[in-house]
Amino acid sequence: MTDIAREIAAMPPRQAIFWLWGIWYGTWLLTVFWAGKSATKPNWAEHGLYQAFTTVGIALLFFGPLLQPVAPQLWITDVRTGWILFWATVVCFAFAWWARLTMGRLWNGFVGRTENHRVIDTGPFRIVRHPIYTAIIVAGFLLAFELGTTMALTGAALIGIGFWLKARLEEKFLRRELGADAYGAYARRVSMLIPFGPKSA
Repeated sequence: MTDIAREIAAMPPRQAIFWLWGIWYGTWLLTVFWAGKSATKPNWAEHGLYQAFTTVGIALLFFGPLLQPVAPQLWITDVRTGWILFWATVVCFAFAWWARLTMGRLWNGFVGRTENHRVIDTGPFRIVRHPIYTAIIVAGFLLAFELGTTMALTGAALIGIGFWLKARLEEKFLRRELGADAYGAYARRVSMLIPFGPKSA
């Protein structure tokens, strides 16, 4: 067990979940140096709506305790439930990393088409078309459930809406860039965000 792992194990589960988010985000930022160069991308105006939802959602979910320190809790989770939520969050981030490694240099932090882009339908992309978004949305709701406040749940919901809007924008863009037939065939086989959920027509 590393020193960081020991420190996390000694924490209350809520604090450990926040640490887990920090570790994931910190390591994720490092992958910016392992990203493909955008060949084309939508105009910046199209990014505004999803970015607004996710920004407000992140503020409510992660900074809610600072904005409203004595927010009434809808429920209080026990320690056992807290650690279940922690390990479920670990699974979410592992799923996101699986997708990131599967994409390799085809990944880019923004909606766009990288050089030599193609439809990826292996690994987690056989389960959902946007596995990274799915992982973040679920992890957000897991944290909100642990916090148990209206503000946290609202934040998680706004993050979910933001990534749904981003996925819709990306779908529209990739159909145009990669060809409606190629991407459409993939969309008919695999659901967008919900594993084994409804497919596109």
